[in-house]
Amino acid sequence: MSQYFENDEKVEHADLLYSFTLLGKGFTFHSDNGVFSKDGLDDGSRLLLETIAKTDLGQNILDLGCGIGPLGIVLASFDPTRHLTMADVSDRALEAAKKNAIANHVEERVTILKSDIYENIAGSFTTIVTNPPIRAGKKVTYAMYAGALDHLNEGGRLVLVIRKQQGAPSCQRYLETLFSKVEVVSQHKGYRILIATK
Repeated sequence: MSQYFENDEKVEHADLLYSFTLLGKGFTFHSDNGVFSKDGLDDGSRLLLETIAKTDLGQNILDLGCGIGPLGIVLASFDPTRHLTMADVSDRALEAAKKNAIANHVEERVTILKSDIYENIAGSFTTIVTNPPIRAGKKVTYAMYAGALDHLNEGGRLVLVIRKQQGAPSCQRYLETLFSKVEVVSQHKGYRILIATK
């Protein structure tokens, strides 16, 4: 069976649409079969966004493994000075993300590109955000965390969401071997928001 982090064109397309409100703002998203959380904003992404959307993230932010774009698009919408680079390996998800940037009026503040982890990512960022593809395995997710060091400014932060039952404690221990400071800044329904500072 195909996973959302694979490019499987055998999965039949579906023109899906969903809406949600976050911190008083409304958003509408195009979605499709074969993408992560195709029917609505997932609980982990919602907690992450509620935790950081109105905080100082700097102006140059990377949404790694962006899927159809909820993290990057919402973050761009809350601060017009932010520029978001949004990257994913899934062509299907990226196609939806481009539609969603337009639908939510942030297309001039986002760059959407295909990248296998950091393969096509250039430059450095003030913040990297991710709802990592846990089902892809630790080899993939830990490469996302370790690679962040080479793509963050000094003092830059990696912000991620992970569930306790999906390895949050071991993830935190791993981050502590890489970053100068790692904090759990929010918790809800088993989800934890971790911020790791370079």
